[in-house]
Amino acid sequence: MAIRTFTRLYDSHDDAVSVVQSLEAAGVPHADISLVSNNAEGRYGNPTTGGSGLTSGDPHQGASTGTGTGASVGTLLGGGAGLLAGLGMLAIPGVGPVVAAGWLIATLTGAGVGAAAGGLVGSLTGAGVSEADAQVHAEGVRRGGTLVTVRADEMQATRIETVLDGRTPVNLATRRSEYQTEGWENFNPSAVPYTADSVMTARRQRGGTLS
Repeated sequence: MAIRTFTRLYDSHDDAVSVVQSLEAAGVPHADISLVSNNAEGRYGNPTTGGSGLTSGDPHQGASTGTGTGASVGTLLGGGAGLLAGLGMLAIPGVGPVVAAGWLIATLTGAGVGAAAGGLVGSLTGAGVSEADAQVHAEGVRRGGTLVTVRADEMQATRIETVLDGRTPVNLATRRSEYQTEGWENFNPSAVPYTADSVMTARRQRGGTLS
């Protein structure tokens, strides 16, 4: 049975965390789940100086601006259970500081993979996500969103999509149209990452919460 990649973007970090927990409760192995969440607001501590359980050091170099060599894992955060217990810090070019865990991150951090291999967009398309959707997912994370991805065979599609859709994910067609109205064309890995203030402004514009 062919393996398929299921993706959903959430404006609310808390909704995404709830979805991850529900997937694990439904029997999806956490090894088949991944989460990437914008950390411009320092939800899990300052990406360059540490804090909130983090320690400072070279792994965070460039994380606050996203201008480092790319996707190298920083200090693991610990706490929680399952996938969420393994959250670590990354700096993704064009996105900036994120907290992330799971199989998708291995494609960003392993064997020299990173910006040279296409960054987040390249990792998603390499996993079978369409180029158009991958562009919106990456831009959505850049603007403060959280991306959840699941690997599973087609037999599990209904079960997984029911869980993923249980917390009102972003409608990608609508979000793409909104971005294009603003003049956006594609995710730019050389773009300046959003600051905490710009992330909050983007969420207010979408009528979302700050969670």
